[in-house]
Parts: sequence; C-alpha cells; structure tokens
Amino acid sequence: MNLLHLNDRPGAYPPSLYADQCGPQPDLPPLRGEARADVAVIGAGYTGLSAALHLARRGLSVTVLEAQRVGFGASGRNGGQIGSGQRQEVDWLEAKLGRDMARRLWDLAEEAKAAVRAIAAEAGVPVRDGIAHACRTAAEVDHARHIADHLARHYNYDLVTALDRDGMTAALGSAAYVGGDLDRGAGHVQPLALTLGMARLARDAGAVIFERSQVTGLTHGAPSTIRTDQGVLRADHVILACNGYLGDLDRGVAARVMPINNYIVTTPPLDDHPEILPDRIAAADTKFVVNYWRLDDERRLVFGGGETVTYRFPRDIAAVVRPHLLSVYPQLQGVPLTHAWGGTLAITMNRMPCFARPAPNCLSASGYSGHGVAVATLAGRLMAEAVAGQAERFDAMAAVPTRPFPGGAALRKPLLVAGMAWFGLRDRLGF
Repeated sequence: MNLLHLNDRPGAYPPSLYADQCGPQPDLPPLRGEARADVAVIGAGYTGLSAALHLARRGLSVTVLEAQRVGFGASGRNGGQIGSGQRQEVDWLEAKLGRDMARRLWDLAEEAKAAVRAIAAEAGVPVRDGIAHACRTAAEVDHARHIADHLARHYNYDLVTALDRDGMTAALGSAAYVGGDLDRGAGHVQPLALTLGMARLARDAGAVIFERSQVTGLTHGAPSTIRTDQGVLRADHVILACNGYLGDLDRGVAARVMPINNYIVTTPPLDDHPEILPDRIAAADTKFVVNYWRLDDERRLVFGGGETVTYRFPRDIAAVVRPHLLSVYPQLQGVPLTHAWGGTLAITMNRMPCFARPAPNCLSASGYSGHGVAVATLAGRLMAEAVAGQAERFDAMAAVPTRPFPGGAALRKPLLVAGMAWFGLRDRLGF
C-alpha cells in the first residue's frame, strides 16, 4: 500500500480550497539521469523546504526530491494553525522530561512560530493571530486555566487568556463548549500558500527542486545514493522529510511514526453569520480526533474533523465531516459545502515529534501529530544546522524519546483500525 498514490491522482493537488486559491502551479521537472549535491532532501513539505532554504542560504548545494508536487502532502492540506509550544502541554513535558528540558522545548517552539511568521512575511503570505482551545468538561477548563497561569509565571508567556463558558461562546459563536483559553501568540495561515512561498524562497536561494521524482531506493554511504524511477542522485548528506509518506525508506523511523488521515470541508463566505469567529481567530477542541477550524479572508469556514479506520479516503468526505461541523455550529444546517478533501499526517505514540539519525550522514524529522506547521518548519532549520556541524539543537529534539508502536511498522494498519475506532467512540460518548 503506497499512500503517495492510494487516494490522489498522480501529480495533482487535492480538490481543496487552498489549491483553488493558489491557482495552477508550473510543473517542475523530474530528476532524469545522474546528479550530485551536498545535501539530498526527500520531500517538499514544510520540513524539507525549510531545510532546503536554510541549507541553500548557508551556501550548500541542495537537491529536493518530491514524489508528487510541492506541498502535495499534509503541508498543503492542513488546517493552517501555528500553535504554541509542543504537541504536549508543558506540565506533561515537565513531568516526563524535567523543568529544564521542558523550558528548552518551549523556547524552541517559540522560535518555530517566529520562523513561520518570518518566512510567511518574506513570501508575502498573511498570518492572522489567535487560536482558541475549546474544552468539553469542567476539568479541562480548570487545566486550561492552570496552564495559562503556569506559562505566565514560569515561561514568561502571558498571551494565553482563560475563558469561561460565556467567553468561549462569544469567541467562537458557538455554545458547544464549556470554556477553555485563547492564545493570542498563536496564529493561522493558508497552508499551501505558505508551502509554495517557502519553495520559491528556497529556489531563489539556489536549491533545486524536482517534482514527480519518487524515491525508489536509498543506500547510505559516502556519498549516499538515492534512486528514482528516472534518475540517480548522490549526496554527502540525506534529509528524510516525508512524514506520513515515508513508506519503506527507513523502517526504524516508520516503526515510530504512524500515518493517519484527516478531512476538511469549507463553506461559502458566511456573511450572514457574523457571530462565527468574530475576531477571525482559529479554534481547536479537546477531542482525541480533534475538530479544528478557522475563517479565511473571505469568511469561508475551513473546518476539519472526523475519523475513518482505513487509509482510503471515503467517497463522500463531506458526509463524514458535516456532523462534526454541525455539532459546533448547528446554525449552519443547510449551508452547502464547497470543498471537501482528505490528507495524511503522522502521529507518534506520545505525540512528540520523532527526530532521528537513521545513518551517520542522514537526518529525519516527522510525526508532528497535528502540530506541524511550526514544528516542521523549525525541524528543517535544525537539520540544516546539524548538517553544517551545529547539531546541539537537533540533538535536543532527538533526545525526546519516541517509542515504537507495538509491532512496529508491520502492525500499524491494524493498530490504526483499533485505535481510531476506540478513540472515535470515546469522543462520541464525551470522554
């Protein structure tokens, strides 16, 4: 089963609002024949393009191999939220890794947000401020209030405001939640536009990007040899930036990183519903299979959610997501959905990203667990530093343990079926 081809037409973007807004993109040629580079980057999403950009600006020759199109994967399909911190809250990190390491990871995540904003500004892609975290239980609201206070006291971060039920209802235009918080330091962006902008900057810096160049073989060495259907690339360093589309390129990483699917729909502009997200913030809730949403610049609601227990996208994605949308905004009953698409992201056992060294001259980062817009962009920068001989910050991320899934890569599909069925049931029962 090859996720690069299971659900999508070769060389085509999904039928998303993002692809429509960005318009047709010029094809980049595939790799043909033999080529040589200082660094080979496999994957043209946030991780790979950020690595290519930072490496090229350091003066290294960089070649990016993309199996489909730039931004074809999760980087061009996601909810566009630029979240603060890591995927796990700071109290979890402190308990598992200690206060010093938790603070270091927080500081790296703050750098990640700043890196996304800087690249977006350079590429001319607007970023809006604010993400609300919507809680379903009183215990979750208490925890959100505790984290807001903890961040202000111990991390010098005072941009999170706790919200009671009325405050959350006003912020969202929905009475579906009992409270939560609003993080004014977080933000949201049109994700495919960001990816394409990052690619332009990388190419302007001298990086070479080949599309429709699926890697069929990787042999580590000095140099390493990377084979595609039509060409061979030899490079002194290799960066694996494939996330949910890694396949069999490295089984050690694949055992720790599980691809999962998620789905997004969009509405027409909601000019008749000014109560929905009146301040144009984004939002996400506390379900295991998270609902997440935002308004775009035309006031279209971009809403993600819904789980399936197979890797094949459902035939009617809108029918999967609509009940989740209506659970938050029942007033949108009868409003048509203009776009519906699926995408493949990747999670780890503990929801922390998997940074690894599959070989002495090979680096990998993946498994962002829905927190990838910021962290994946940072990962590319850290891998560029490591290739240049400054590996301390990459190694700090790699020191965060990510255990293999039981049974490793071989049992990921049955685990997906069992896990999504179980946690989907828990979400529906309100746990």
